[in-house]
Amino acid sequence: MAYWLLKSEAETWSWDQQKKAGAKGAEWTGVRNYQARNNMRAMRQGDFGFFYLSGADRCVVGIVRIVKEAHPDSTDDTGQWDCVDVAAVADLPKPVTLADVKANPKLKDMVLVRNSRLSVQPVSAQEWSIICKLGGLAKPPQA
Repeated sequence: MAYWLLKSEAETWSWDQQKKAGAKGAEWTGVRNYQARNNMRAMRQGDFGFFYLSGADRCVVGIVRIVKEAHPDSTDDTGQWDCVDVAAVADLPKPVTLADVKANPKLKDMVLVRNSRLSVQPVSAQEWSIICKLGGLAKPPQA
């Protein structure tokens, strides 16, 4: 099992929309970056991820679970892009901002800090634990 961070702009796909998709989840479509696509191909059913709002918000607001492994992206006509399906698991009681992440020396090597533009990225177990604590989760989901 592994941990991930998936970015979305609230205007494109919001945390509320993700939650309304229910336990069945929804496709994480529209990723058009090879490294991000390859990260999705590495995801396994049951892995957890942070739902990160990019754009003006720049914060982790919730936790999702991978409910379907990589498959062809239904919004892609070329056949070269994949997506995964994700379902909302929990709100973070307190959103964790990019500034919060950058201010924590233990997170200095996190992909979010080093390559903030990558839309789907891995998260280490230590990073997962730290961000869950910063977000006020008493018992973070464990992979």
